[in-house]
Amino acid sequence: MNYMTMKKAELVAKINELESSINNGNKAAAFDCLSVTNVQVFPFKEGPSIGHMKGLAVVVLNDQMMIRGLRIMDGENGLYVGYPNDPFYKGEDFRCICNPITRLLREHIETCVLEKYQAAIAA
Repeated sequence: MNYMTMKKAELVAKINELESSINNGNKAAAFDCLSVTNVQVFPFKEGPSIGHMKGLAVVVLNDQMMIRGLRIMDGENGLYVGYPNDPFYKGEDFRCICNPITRLLREHIETCVLEKYQAAIAA
């Protein structure tokens, strides 16, 4: 299925279908398309100039697509994963280069990255 050629209404319907199948207990249906197959985490040593950024990560999806520049951040509600921003964007806000569309995929990527991060800082 090519998501780039789908119309917006079809894409929203497909996302709703996947999320409803997950709520019904079929988690395998959501990850038929994408799943994290490899995670590399590079934690930073604590220092005064780093701020809220705790490390960087590289994620490979289905052994076919690599996302570099994921940031492990410490926010008000705990650790989270920030996605790479467009360095050439000239607006007031940031514009992400890539980000997951479904909540479930975002949670899956975040869980894999943060588990690997916790294991790296514990060692």
